[in-house]
Amino acid sequence: MSGDRRANLGWCIASVVLGLVLTALALVAVGADPFECCRVMWNGAFGNSAKFANVFLTWIPLTLCSVGLLIAFTAGLWNIGVEGQVVMGAIAAAWVARTIHLPSPVLIPVLFISGMMGGALWALLAGVLKTHGKVHEIFGGLGLNFVATAFALYLIMGPWKREGIASTSGTAPFGRAAWLPTFSDGLPAGPVEIVLTIITLATVHYLLHGTLFGLRLKATGKNIRSAFWMGIRTNCHALGAFALCGMFAGTAGAFQAVGVWHRLIPSISGGYGYLAILVVLLSGFQAGAVPFIAFFFSAISKGSVALPLDLNLDSSLGGVLQGIMALLFVLSWGVRKRLRRGKAPRVT
Repeated sequence: MSGDRRANLGWCIASVVLGLVLTALALVAVGADPFECCRVMWNGAFGNSAKFANVFLTWIPLTLCSVGLLIAFTAGLWNIGVEGQVVMGAIAAAWVARTIHLPSPVLIPVLFISGMMGGALWALLAGVLKTHGKVHEIFGGLGLNFVATAFALYLIMGPWKREGIASTSGTAPFGRAAWLPTFSDGLPAGPVEIVLTIITLATVHYLLHGTLFGLRLKATGKNIRSAFWMGIRTNCHALGAFALCGMFAGTAGAFQAVGVWHRLIPSISGGYGYLAILVVLLSGFQAGAVPFIAFFFSAISKGSVALPLDLNLDSSLGGVLQGIMALLFVLSWGVRKRLRRGKAPRVT
């Protein structure tokens, strides 16, 4: 491991440790026992096989969104619209599940392909607004997030409403052929989504570190003007980054629809698009670190659910811990850049 990577790893570990310390101090300030909180959260995440499987139900869409954002960030694009891309992927998969009747081994790949296409097309809309409409991707993405959420609500309350009732709880469940297989009846997670996520991780790592396309994405992200004068088609690469990010976000949406809820619900995205931003920041934009940080965040999210039941503490404590760590990492990133600038030799 190179010196820079060791330094980056050290700063990341320091951010996590300091975040845990600050969270512990906050717990002490409100009269709670930090060690008891850790025990409860650990038991809430890993207490039995079903709880452990639920951690994977969060890890899978969070990892898929994170690797997609990793591509966008590499190209210098803040694709905040990933939430809407998750929703549109779920809507596309829900449409296929409701209208196409095929055997499960044939239908499941079609569901995921439709989810990929739904997310990619929605991301391309944000990309076109960026490259041809000069609309910053943050504003365009946030606007499209609201549009996608409103569209999902319209479908749930309108054309896809349950027979004889209009409820925001979701559509009628899909047919059993559209449900993902699980390891056993008592476990919600299954082999299809786990294998797909692992393949996605390997593919993105190779794409960014072993292909000419990945090298051009990095050049575009470092300095788009210089990349353009070097002959790189920056707009095309930006649109490609948007499409790939949306494709993986749409895959997460399809998984949420057919693997978790088995129907379309208003909050189908689960906030994973926004949480993935923190994962990518903490990973130092390294694909190899994404699955581990995503797993850590997933365990915190699921473990914190047990806090209100066992200790009468709000489950938002998990979000506080995640936010503190992300904030400390961003601060440490700024400190590192300042220190490097101070060590740079001065030209006289």
